[in-house]
Amino acid sequence: MMRIALMIEGQEGVTWEQWLALGTAAESADLDGLFRSDHYRSITRGSPAGSLDAWTTLAAIAARTERLRLGTMVSPVTFRPASLLAKAVTTVDHISNGRVELGIGAGWFEAEHETYGFPFLTTRERLDELDNQLAEITHQWTDAPDVWPKPVQHPRPPIIVGGRAKPRTVRAAVRFADEYNTPFVSPEEAAAIREKTRPLRFSVMTGFLVGQTHEEMRERAQELYSRRAREQSFDDWLAAYAERCVVGSVDEVVERLRDYERAGCDRVMLQHLLHTDLEPVRLIGRELAPALA
Repeated sequence: MMRIALMIEGQEGVTWEQWLALGTAAESADLDGLFRSDHYRSITRGSPAGSLDAWTTLAAIAARTERLRLGTMVSPVTFRPASLLAKAVTTVDHISNGRVELGIGAGWFEAEHETYGFPFLTTRERLDELDNQLAEITHQWTDAPDVWPKPVQHPRPPIIVGGRAKPRTVRAAVRFADEYNTPFVSPEEAAAIREKTRPLRFSVMTGFLVGQTHEEMRERAQELYSRRAREQSFDDWLAAYAERCVVGSVDEVVERLRDYERAGCDRVMLQHLLHTDLEPVRLIGRELAPALA
């Protein structure tokens, strides 16, 4: 059965109180997990939106939940030295009693690197650093004799490499990771990427708008549409959004998720941008997951 997780873009102004509400709702809905982006600067909403740190937020949520799996989607290798990232993930693994997953990638958002003083590096250098960090993190978690404590999960926490299925990220994932994740693709595109990423588990992160009815979904879509100025009309924007996302009434979303399952997805991470609205989270647990089961 394909698993369903919640994905939250923390850089769009999510407060600690909202994180706690989301974590509580996701656990109550019995979701597979709660994943969050690892960005510091807002991408779509602008100032004063921004982000609390990903790994310290996950540590706090871990202390307030019991079953929910937690992770990043994804941590850029440009933000932290490998040892610091390995230790942060290990810490959350201990706090959560073995519920953490590390999503990791090369990074892409140059503006936040400039704002926070992170060296951005060239594409090749970032991919080299991805290889280096994956090797060092797995070494520290498994066989480094002087690095303690080890993670709770044995032999190590699951690793997810995020990318667009280009050769270098796929090679790195096959060598070091358990899962490959790609964002914002249609089921047809997902099926093609699935073939490139075997034998790993495969997941998709995608936009998500749901309502009990189609009209209720459109009301949520209108709220999202109105958050910033757009050149497209509402209907044109929604049609384009729906091409690579999961959009519709409960019944429509179930069928769309089945399309991703048929494409070979082991897990779908649903990007919930209306983070103060908890009803879609409840709908996932109450209706979407049981329908897929």
